[in-house]
Amino acid sequence: MWRMLATVLGGQGLVIFFGALTSRGLHPDQGAVVAGLTPFVLLCILAVLAIVAAGLMRRPFGPALGWVVQVLSILSGFFVGMMFVVGLVFALLYGYCQRVGRRVDREQAARAMTQQEN
Repeated sequence: MWRMLATVLGGQGLVIFFGALTSRGLHPDQGAVVAGLTPFVLLCILAVLAIVAAGLMRRPFGPALGWVVQVLSILSGFFVGMMFVVGLVFALLYGYCQRVGRRVDREQAARAMTQQEN
C-alpha cells in the first residue's frame, strides 16, 4: 500500500508545484496571504510537504500525513481555482489507492501464510 500512496503523493507534489507557478503567473504582484507568505510560497511549501510525506509513507503516521496533504491541496484552490479540481482528483486517487493497497497487502499476507503451511 505504501508504494501506491507514495507514488500518488510524489506526482501530486509536482502538480502542486506547477500550480504554484501558475499562481505566480496569474498574479505576479502577489501580496502576503498567511504569515507574510505569498500563495506562490505557500504552494511551494505544500509541494515539498507532499514529497516529504511520500518519503514518510512507511511510517505509522505516513498515511495520515498524506490525508493532511490532500486537505491542504484542496484548500489551495483558494489561491488557484483549478486546484480545487486537482486536489479533489488526487484525494479520490489517494483514497482509492489506500483501499486497494490494503486489500493487496491482505492478499499477499494470506498467500505468504498459505505458502508457509505447505
